[in-house]
Amino acid sequence: MMIFLALLYFCLASGAIWLALFPNGRAFVARGLFALRQRLSQRALGWQVAGSRYAGNVRDGMPGDPRGNLVRFVRRHRIACAIGVPAVLIPSLLALALSSPAMLPVYEGGSAMPDAQVAALLQGERLVPPVALPPSVFSTVEVTLVRPTLVNASRNWGLLHPDYSQRLLLAFKIMKEKHGYEMALLEGYRSPARQDELASAGSHVTNARAFQSWHQYGLAADCAFWRDGKLVISEKDPWAMRGYQLYGEVAESLGLTWGGRWKMMDFGHTELRMRGVMQR
Repeated sequence: MMIFLALLYFCLASGAIWLALFPNGRAFVARGLFALRQRLSQRALGWQVAGSRYAGNVRDGMPGDPRGNLVRFVRRHRIACAIGVPAVLIPSLLALALSSPAMLPVYEGGSAMPDAQVAALLQGERLVPPVALPPSVFSTVEVTLVRPTLVNASRNWGLLHPDYSQRLLLAFKIMKEKHGYEMALLEGYRSPARQDELASAGSHVTNARAFQSWHQYGLAADCAFWRDGKLVISEKDPWAMRGYQLYGEVAESLGLTWGGRWKMMDFGHTELRMRGVMQR
């Protein structure tokens, strides 16, 4: 469909520019229509006569020859053609390029690893969420200083998109087995009302309002570390900061977008940006 629209645009734009800017173009079309009318009249008199006349015109290179007229037209209007042709071709080529799924824009970030490789890592093993932490660990003084609204956040793994939750669980597994960091889910799914509430608190919390965040689609989560029976969130802790860097590398290798690369850095945040889910 996109290819057809691009070709249609090309034809219509070329014709419109030609007829609007060049009087000779309109004259050329008029001559062509007149010639067509003559040919139709000649055809009514007999195919043989009409055919012989047309052949004589082509051999003699008469002014009515469409190819000759076109060449002369381009020569007379070199500059206009040099400007008009790119103006027609560039939008058409862009439309053709966007018709390929590989060329369609993805929201900033992207998968550092092809989905086929991620699927191979997940194949054969259905990871299950860890045991939920007691609510009291999310309301300690250390936690509320960093994330004061965390106590009301959802940590229900069942509300996350299955594809995202499996990648996140695999990241948790790699972080523990390879790097010795035990991860904890701070917040997963976020309702539109909660998203607006956080946005109203200021840009230092979030710039995204309802349905502008992947949390509303179960495709984002904020995570931190569990050490010695306590949540460690603040990146001011060197051990935690090292963990966040490793977590970002692991998450990106699984096709997730890591918030640690944003201008407003969010080290514990990851998301899976799926085409067609959130339209901006």
